[in-house]
Amino acid sequence: MQHTSEPIRTNTRGRRALRLRRYRYVGFSRRVWQRRAVFLLGAIFVGLAAVGFAKLSDKAQALYYAILNQWHWLPLVMTPLGFVALAYVTARWFPAAAGSGIPQVIAARASSNPAHRQSLLGWQTMIAKIVMTALALVVGASVGREGPTVQVGASVMFAVASFAGIGRHNGLVLAGSAAGIAAAFNAPIAGILFAIEELAKSFAGRINDIVIASVAIAGGVSWLILGNYAYFGEVSAQMIRAADWSAVPICAAIGGVMGGLFSRSLITITRRPPSFIAALRKEPAVFAGICGLIVAILSIATAGYASGNGYGETRAGLLLGEQLPFWYGPSKLIATMLSSASGIPGGLFSPSLAVGSGLGSMLTPVVTFVDPRALMLLMTVGYFAAVVQAPLTAVVIVMEMTSDRNMVVPLMATALLAAGISRLISRQPLYHALSHAYAPKPQHKEASPSRAS
Repeated sequence: MQHTSEPIRTNTRGRRALRLRRYRYVGFSRRVWQRRAVFLLGAIFVGLAAVGFAKLSDKAQALYYAILNQWHWLPLVMTPLGFVALAYVTARWFPAAAGSGIPQVIAARASSNPAHRQSLLGWQTMIAKIVMTALALVVGASVGREGPTVQVGASVMFAVASFAGIGRHNGLVLAGSAAGIAAAFNAPIAGILFAIEELAKSFAGRINDIVIASVAIAGGVSWLILGNYAYFGEVSAQMIRAADWSAVPICAAIGGVMGGLFSRSLITITRRPPSFIAALRKEPAVFAGICGLIVAILSIATAGYASGNGYGETRAGLLLGEQLPFWYGPSKLIATMLSSASGIPGGLFSPSLAVGSGLGSMLTPVVTFVDPRALMLLMTVGYFAAVVQAPLTAVVIVMEMTSDRNMVVPLMATALLAAGISRLISRQPLYHALSHAYAPKPQHKEASPSRAS
């Protein structure tokens, strides 16, 4: 037995020594340090881009409200024409800048063709995304900048990696997307979870460090410029009595159904539209103009509530417990649906949170025994989790945006139930379903290097 075990111990020591030499080699490898420098520089740029995008979007939205207050009926002309112009420019020159940007990132990560990835994440698309999302807010669309910031973050990392000559982009693209979420919401943990739960749909251990580091750096840049703030302010909602917990299944059911219907409807309109909508979509500018006209009517009828990202209204409801108009949630849902389906650039994150808070506010006169802020928080997370079918991300985003740790368990229960109900209505997650539109075209399906993770 001694003669048999000695070679085994010798081989084990030899393998350990070999692994140690490899780790030492990798630690001092010029290529490894080049990749580290690339993601460090890229993460800083993502943070700067996210902050600049946020400031531009805020000014754009303020400009629309100033126009609406000064010329009340002007949106009836400005909004449809703006939708037409944005949809035409997007379809004609920047097709990868349409919509949220998250489906494009998913498609880019699934693609093994460099030219196809470049078309989805190139610098031209990134600039067009920023400019045209801001213009969409100027003309009164119900869009947000948080989803587009995901594509901007991925594009920044892709550009920096391409400039440095690094061919393995997948990990850096994922890290850039996570950093974009972290910087947009000042929610670093949500950025990491979003990368795992929504974009990757799995956890790859070898990209763990780069994702976390990119999130920390981009979030740090945002923190240095904007300060350490909670996106919606510090909310202090509580559920103390046992009866308060009855709000969890109520909000999960309503949020799950409404979010699932929104997701399924948007997928249907964009991918499998009924014949009359399909006929309209053959003329993208005409379809966008009709969507813009309806959004304009809703905006005028609601004194601007239906337009924009809904940040102010959501903050007033969650932070101050103010009751929103009963029509706010439904009108915001319709305006967001039409803005997203029209083909113009713009995201769903903030408008979806606004819809959720509006639906929660509708319940406050009925469910009077629950703190209105708690009710709106539960409905916000339930509806958002149902739309994106990413419950953990929804919980952490809402928790970090409100700095509220008292509601963690109710929020988790509501998000999981709502996402489950949504899956019964819409089998495929929204962003993954929409990503099929950005799959490689025939000219991109040529032989290409194998995909790297």
